[in-house]
Amino acid sequence: MSDRVIKVGLCGFGVVGQGVFNHLQKRENDLSDQLGAKVEVARIAVRDTSKKRDFDFDSSILTTDPLSIASDPEIDVVCELMGGTGIALDVTLEALKAGKVVVTANKALICDHGEAVFAAAEQGGGQILFEASVAGGIPVIKAIKDGLVINRFSSIYGILNGTCNYILTRMTNEGASYQDILVEAKELGYAEADESLDVDGIDTAHKAVVLAYLAYGRWVPYKDILVQGIAEVTQEDIAFAKENDYAIKLLATMDVAHASGKLYISILPTLVSKKYVLGSVDGVFNAVSIHGDVVGETVYIGPGAGRDATASAVIADVVDAAKLLVAGGSQFVDPAPRGGERIELAEPEEIKSRYYVRLQVADKPGVMAEVTSLLAKNEVSLASVTQKEVEENAASATLIMTTHMTTEQAILDAVRALEESSSVEGKPFTMPISSFES
Repeated sequence: MSDRVIKVGLCGFGVVGQGVFNHLQKRENDLSDQLGAKVEVARIAVRDTSKKRDFDFDSSILTTDPLSIASDPEIDVVCELMGGTGIALDVTLEALKAGKVVVTANKALICDHGEAVFAAAEQGGGQILFEASVAGGIPVIKAIKDGLVINRFSSIYGILNGTCNYILTRMTNEGASYQDILVEAKELGYAEADESLDVDGIDTAHKAVVLAYLAYGRWVPYKDILVQGIAEVTQEDIAFAKENDYAIKLLATMDVAHASGKLYISILPTLVSKKYVLGSVDGVFNAVSIHGDVVGETVYIGPGAGRDATASAVIADVVDAAKLLVAGGSQFVDPAPRGGERIELAEPEEIKSRYYVRLQVADKPGVMAEVTSLLAKNEVSLASVTQKEVEENAASATLIMTTHMTTEQAILDAVRALEESSSVEGKPFTMPISSFES
């Protein structure tokens, strides 16, 4: 074995950072044999040097200044595991400008600042590797940029947030409410104290932006994506899904229309057929379905978060970084296909689907006629209507409807019209019905 030592600096030593440290230590000899060089964690940046950690290490390698690791000439690989887009961005740019390899699990960083980060890598002669930023332990980024490189992608569908999938699965299996399951998910560590990033669809949207760039070459601003979380899903929706052989999933959709070549991205609760593989992915698991013109459909399923799953992806990138360095390094190459800036974004009136609609309405004569009239005026045609029987003196009733194929714009307009009706209580809940083939 060579005497070469690849020195790694960990910026962030929380759950994932400690997982990376632990597994690098445990596999030190195996990696040395594989790489012909030793991989050594030489410095670690933390917020509090006195905090107790899960694993033993030499405390002399600790620092509270992550930027000092980014600029340290002795450090070859900087692992940015702090999260956020403040100091994490500063560390990343500093390390890339110094010609280092940066490994990150930070999907928000890549989503919001990908162009600047890639430019810094190219200008400084560094590398940026970010497998762990999407779908945890599933190597979906490597699949798109390496394994499926000859393909053009017509669509990518993903269950990209384990917290949402866990909550929806338990709601389905146990009949409990969203709020009750959320409380338990926090107690078990499956949801953060502030759950909004997960359940509002923001985390999934960050990941979808990254995947869309890799597949299609265009950075899509977060504000241009239709994003809806799972907080409004009720047991009435779950019951409909069960009765009709669907599962409700928070689905990231990245689709290129065959006729127009325009790109569509959305993050929406979706009725997915149980006959389709993504409809049967439960619990904290993630899943990604990629449709390529050469290979057809490939599906990737696995743990999307957690210490070991994310550490596995981070270490895979550390190993790739070590291989590059042992081989003498290489110039940064943008992993996305060229020409993506010419891809237009699809407008809502160009997006077609069937939809599920749930309304709470006043229980009085003429309401159904008013609802169907408002939908018809907005070019929404009903395929089915269900109303469970209510007591004679009930003040309101729930209507559950499905539509024939219509446009996203038509549904948005119809919802606005229904909200303005005095017969409709609150905001209607809608979600697309998947048209995947089994």
